[in-house]
Amino acid sequence: MELTIIGKYRALVIRPDEELDQHSAENIRTEADKLLKKTGLCNVVFDMRDVRFMDSSGIGVIMGRYRTVCTMGGMVAICGMNSVIDRVVAMSGLKDIVIVTDKLQNALEEVFSVC
Repeated sequence: MELTIIGKYRALVIRPDEELDQHSAENIRTEADKLLKKTGLCNVVFDMRDVRFMDSSGIGVIMGRYRTVCTMGGMVAICGMNSVIDRVVAMSGLKDIVIVTDKLQNALEEVFSVC
């Protein structure tokens, strides 16, 4: 997992490893929340380009960060999904509440326009 702060866009970019499951979800949740609280960033972008598997724990991580940043007037975006992850995101209903783009730069620009 890689966490990157992009101050220009007031965003935390989370780039999970190959699997976003219960084993990785807790670490992502803990580290992301710590950085969001410390920095006051209001946007989160999940860069899913390396993710090959995601279960309900992954959905929970995204939903939790969505709830957190919505209270600060921010937004969550997901980018770089393959067809398998895209299907999981669509079936979960996340596509109805988060920004979905193909590229990281597009995601950053869209969340920045919200916050």
